[in-house]
Amino acid sequence: MKILHVWNTAGVGSIIGKYMDRLFSTESLVVMRKAFDPFGFTTCGQLWDCGAKMFVLKSMLKARKFDVIHVHSVDRIVPYLKLVYPHELVVLHYHGDEIRDKWTQRQQYWAKADVLVCATLSLFGSGTPSRAVLLTNPVDTETFCPGEEKPSPGTALHFPRNADDLAIEYAKEHGLELTIYDGKTQGIIPYVRLPEVLRRYEYYIDVKRNYAGTLLKGGMSKTGLEALACGLKVIKWDGSQVQGLPAENRPENVARQVYALYKAALGAGA
Repeated sequence: MKILHVWNTAGVGSIIGKYMDRLFSTESLVVMRKAFDPFGFTTCGQLWDCGAKMFVLKSMLKARKFDVIHVHSVDRIVPYLKLVYPHELVVLHYHGDEIRDKWTQRQQYWAKADVLVCATLSLFGSGTPSRAVLLTNPVDTETFCPGEEKPSPGTALHFPRNADDLAIEYAKEHGLELTIYDGKTQGIIPYVRLPEVLRRYEYYIDVKRNYAGTLLKGGMSKTGLEALACGLKVIKWDGSQVQGLPAENRPENVARQVYALYKAALGAGA
């Protein structure tokens, strides 16, 4: 089975492709626009230095060689893919604000997908079709794992996501020395260096609001999950504390779930 991942939101396509190829001998290729990957999430795949129209054209041409076309976030390409490749399996994978509370507005795009998946429970809401499947974010546990050095006790890290006030409040409640790292002013942390940075801290405060200022409840961010994999304690949106990466977020388990989705849809003649 050959799989093309179009776009690579938060590096999820790279992780799924890496572990699926290892477990099931599939052949995966991830393609992403270089300008939209400043953190270096595309650890496995190709970065194309081109504009939006050229990216779509190249993706459309590349897709002819694949059995499954797994589209991340960029749903506008889905109707074109199904028009040109009506017999290929097209999977649409939503990750965040591109679909949150926008199911009705974007129906013309997701309705064309053969398989529809969402990365977190917070994306399910009014207008979500019943066929949408939850596919939790995978964490590459070969990269994100505990280190040999112990973190500084009583320290916490938070990345600004429109919720610094809540992060400060939770840090005070837990008696933690908080570091808020703002990539806009302090410089981007490359993805390959993120584990090293996370391991310096005992806690990660995983709270964020969307662009409308609404606190995101329920699921954890991918960074929060990566912090768990590195051994940190994570404080969630409601102030509760968790530790240890859940089995559902281990990359081999996510890869198995995705592979099963592919096989079931292909077997059904989607």
